[in-house]
Amino acid sequence: MKKTVCALYLRVSTTDKGQETNNQLLQLQQFCDRQGWQVVATYIDRESGRKGKRERGDFSRMFEDAAKQKFDVLVFWSLDRFSREGIRKTIAYLQQLSNLGCRFKSYTEPLLDTENELVAHIVVGVLVYLAQQEAVRISERTKAGLQRVRSQGKILGRPNGLEQWKNQLAELQAAGYSQGKIARETSLSYSTVKRYLARLEIPHHSVRS
Repeated sequence: MKKTVCALYLRVSTTDKGQETNNQLLQLQQFCDRQGWQVVATYIDRESGRKGKRERGDFSRMFEDAAKQKFDVLVFWSLDRFSREGIRKTIAYLQQLSNLGCRFKSYTEPLLDTENELVAHIVVGVLVYLAQQEAVRISERTKAGLQRVRSQGKILGRPNGLEQWKNQLAELQAAGYSQGKIARETSLSYSTVKRYLARLEIPHHSVRS
């Protein structure tokens, strides 16, 4: 009898701790071991689940490999880790896997399993809706937080790098330093130096290598 081969998909936030990711991966691997499944691929994205297939490199690669029938089952931690793009998109992704002959299974949601198609479809709809509502709540809290900061007169966004460096860049350029030499002196990248100087519109002088 042919041994079932499976793949793991994890999506982690950039704020997730590495240990938490390792724990999830270990539990998925142990789950597959108990099923007697062989793990042949692991896909991990560090992107928002609201981003699409093109914006999640491993998510896209996973579908490409599924089309090549490199694995029989895709196992993911939970539906919201698989996708947060809404009911239609998520169901379309799962349907695409099924059409490719690939089963799917959620580790933390036992009912979400292609072995029970009717129950799986009902559960998918409910879970995707809940995940979507949670994403909306997070967005609303973020907007409220930004509004509160603005009302306190604080400036949002990253500090302007050009403002920090413009005086030193002007002095080095006036002294005849080349863009490469300026980059070495300031530890800025060459492209950053070139862009900053262009914004300053500093005229070209004879350079000192």
